[in-house]
Formats: sequence, C-alpha cells, structure tokens
Amino acid sequence: MSETRLAVISIIVRDNDCTEKMNAVLHDYGEYIVGRMGIPYRQKNVCVLSVVIDAPQEKINALTGKLGMIGGITAKTLFSSF
Repeated sequence: MSETRLAVISIIVRDNDCTEKMNAVLHDYGEYIVGRMGIPYRQKNVCVLSVVIDAPQEKINALTGKLGMIGGITAKTLFSSF
C-alpha cells in the first residue's frame, strides 16, 4: 500500500444544484475520508465544507480534481507536512 498523506480539502459550493454530484464523488472516496463538516453561509448564499482525508497523494489529487471539475464548486487542498 502507498504511503498516505493527511490533508484538508476546502470546498465552496456556489450552486446548490451541484451538491448531488459533489456527494457522489465524495462517496467514491469514502474509504479515505476521516470526517467532513459543512457550514451554510446564508448571507453569501454559499456552503463551505472541510473534508479531512488520509490517502495516497494521487488519490487526494484525483478527488480534488474531480470536485473542481463540477460547475459551481471550488476545491483546494492543504497537505500536512508529516
């Protein structure tokens, strides 16, 4: 098994119609997800999610890329230094 990395994927959802696609992608990587938290920010009409993941770097990059390809979503990853 590849060495894993701990990371946080930050997701901003600007279009609620894309949440079904986003959740399907997250489900596909569910075995790597440690936890997730979503906060609706009604004043800006967005939702902000944090997804903690422990996976090989290529899996994290693939997940972030797939999320970023969904219209209405912005996703960025912060990797731990250990």
